[in-house]
Amino acid sequence: MPTDIATTKYVIITPARDEEDFLQKTIIAVANQTVKPIQWIIIDDGSSDATGQIIDHFARIYSWITARHRSDRGHREAGAGVVHAFYDGYALIEPTEWEFLVKLDADLSFPPDYFERCFAEFAKDQTLGIGGGGIYHEVDGGLELEETPQFHVRGATKIYRRECWDQLGGLLRAPGWDTVDELKANMLGWTTRSFPNLCVSHYRFTGAADGAWKNSVKDGCANYITGYHPLFMLFKCVRRLIQRPYFSGSIGLMWGFLSSYWKRTPQVEDRSLICYTRNQQMRRLLLLDSIWK
Repeated sequence: MPTDIATTKYVIITPARDEEDFLQKTIIAVANQTVKPIQWIIIDDGSSDATGQIIDHFARIYSWITARHRSDRGHREAGAGVVHAFYDGYALIEPTEWEFLVKLDADLSFPPDYFERCFAEFAKDQTLGIGGGGIYHEVDGGLELEETPQFHVRGATKIYRRECWDQLGGLLRAPGWDTVDELKANMLGWTTRSFPNLCVSHYRFTGAADGAWKNSVKDGCANYITGYHPLFMLFKCVRRLIQRPYFSGSIGLMWGFLSSYWKRTPQVEDRSLICYTRNQQMRRLLLLDSIWK
C-alpha cells in the first residue's frame, strides 16, 4: 500500500435509527479496514431498539468511535432527518487535519480494503470531489448492482474530499441532499462518481424503511426541490414504468413532483445551480454530452 494512502486521515459520520439488526456488521466491517478512520461518530437518532447500546458497547472497545444520542422525534423524517443527525455528529469532529469526510449508513458491509481502494481512486484523480462504492443488493442468491447515473454516489456511502466539502458549504437539509451536493460539485468544476467495482452490500433496498410508495413520492419531491426540469421529469417517469414496482413507482414519482408544486415546497435557493441542473438534463434529452450518462 502506498504510504500516502496508508496514512490517509478520514472521519466517518453515521446516523443510525433502529439499526440493531445490521449495525454490528457495519462496525465490524470498519474495524477490519486496512486504513482505519481517525474518528467515527455514530449517532443514535432516537432509536427504540438496542441501537444505542450497541454504539456505546463498541465505543468502549474502540477509542476512535464517538457515541452521540439524540432524543426520539417520534417518526422517521425522510431526507431532512438524516442530515440533521449528520450535523449533530459533524459538530463532534475532534481532529482538524482530516482529508476526507465520509457519510456512511448503518446497514452496510464491505471488504477490508474498501477504504484503501476508494482513496486510491481519489489519488488517481485530483478532480474527484465525491466518490463511493457501488451499492449491491442480494437478489435471488446473488448480488445485483443498484443502477445510478454515472455522476451519482448513493447517500449510503459518500466520501467527500475536504477541499470539495469546504466549497460546497454544507448539505441541503431536505430530501434531495445527496443529489444537490453532486450537482453543485460538478458545477464548481469537480467530478463525482461511484466505483461499481468496489462492492458495498446494502442489507436494505434503498428507501425500504419507508415503503415503495412513500419512497417514490419522496424521490419525486426531492427531484422538485433539486430543481429538475419538468420535461426531464416526464421522461424519467415514463422510463420508470418498466421498473419495479411497475406503474406505482412512476405514479409516486410524478405525484411527489407535482404535489410539491401545489404545496409551494421550497426549492434550492441557488438559482444558478437549478439552471445548471436543467441545462445538463436538457443536454441529456438532446443526446449531447452531459453528466447524466
